[in-house]
Amino acid sequence: MAMPRRAMKDLGFQACCLRCDAKDVAGSARCRSCISHHTKVRDQIAKAPQSDELFQLARELLTMAANPNRYDHDDVHGPALIQQQRLANSMTEAKKLPTSEDIEQIFAKQAEKKKENIVQSVGNQNPWKDELPPEEILEQMAESLEVEDFSHGARTIPSRPIAAVDRSDRLGEDRKMSDKIVAERVASDAPEPLREIVESATIAERERGRKEWESAQSEVSELLDDDLDL
Repeated sequence: MAMPRRAMKDLGFQACCLRCDAKDVAGSARCRSCISHHTKVRDQIAKAPQSDELFQLARELLTMAANPNRYDHDDVHGPALIQQQRLANSMTEAKKLPTSEDIEQIFAKQAEKKKENIVQSVGNQNPWKDELPPEEILEQMAESLEVEDFSHGARTIPSRPIAAVDRSDRLGEDRKMSDKIVAERVASDAPEPLREIVESATIAERERGRKEWESAQSEVSELLDDDLDL
């Protein structure tokens, strides 16, 4: 096991470093060979057509390996992703837990800070904060106020019944745009070279999830229809 190299982390293949059987020596021939090979793999996956099922799987696996904490709930790959995170945690130095004295010092410093209330500070500058202004000032303020007249009109009464509009085909959202926004948000946490791959994999995953949900709804509807026929 070796400390993940920066280049491998940027490529999304840090899992390979965590399972490497070579000596943990940065800049070795083994490291250079792996980085060169995995760069070619990453480029091949990025250039592959989106419709290719094999490369769709490769994108999904690469996305999971690059962000194991996001996908460790996966039924198939979850255990491997959890193990990857455990290996990564074992390579980091344990942080010293704060003592009770440290916590007391933090609270003491916070108590010493003067909390400013902006609204209260502005209100204190009002010359009439403790008493009403003179009548002349009150009259001027009253005269400066304008009275607005509102006319809400009359209710429209149709002369004939209005047919209901069929809205069953209206999704209520732009799914392509929603997928794009979610994918960009997920990809923003990935290394720069992997963002396009992560974005494509996220969109494909959301589309596949919708199809599975629609298929399940259709099956439930058919079951209900069969029960009603009885």
